[in-house]
Amino acid sequence: MRIMKEITTLNPFIEKGPMIGSVILSLDDPQLMKYPIAYLSEPGGWFPTETEVAGMRNYLLKGGFVIFDDFDGYGWQGDWERFQETMKRVLPQHKLIQLSETHPIFDSFFKIDLNLLERQYAGMPEYWAIFQDNDPKKRIMAIVNLNNDVGEYWQWSTSGFAVVPTNEAYKLGVNYLIYALTH
Repeated sequence: MRIMKEITTLNPFIEKGPMIGSVILSLDDPQLMKYPIAYLSEPGGWFPTETEVAGMRNYLLKGGFVIFDDFDGYGWQGDWERFQETMKRVLPQHKLIQLSETHPIFDSFFKIDLNLLERQYAGMPEYWAIFQDNDPKKRIMAIVNLNNDVGEYWQWSTSGFAVVPTNEAYKLGVNYLIYALTH
């Protein structure tokens, strides 16, 4: 949010006293509708209740945008298959569509070099999306960072962790926010 405050006219909440800018909500919390963008980490371990499934569906169909991050999709745990099954419960008529590096989300503010975000231990990163009405010309409702952990770059950035991909991860996060707020 500090980057968004510096490079845009947004005035995001960052911190006030001991409170630092983030909110954790369950997917069936009506307060979720106040936030245009949600972030869900480790979706391979996501087992939503029926009310959470309905909450996520309502959120996405009413204009919400969710970023799914931090999971290796083709590993022994079956995270990718389980995630796809869960999303079929959330949006039964929608499909996950793999994005190419030329999709506008990767150039909505910064030009992203996805090769700089390769994570060798988790396989090659892939980016998948759920589009409104399954139409790639319409807005993305959900973005999936498969075989990647963009949030880890953000988390450890102050310790000098992988400086080049960390820079690209921050730019990707900005692009996600700009895209979500403009589509």
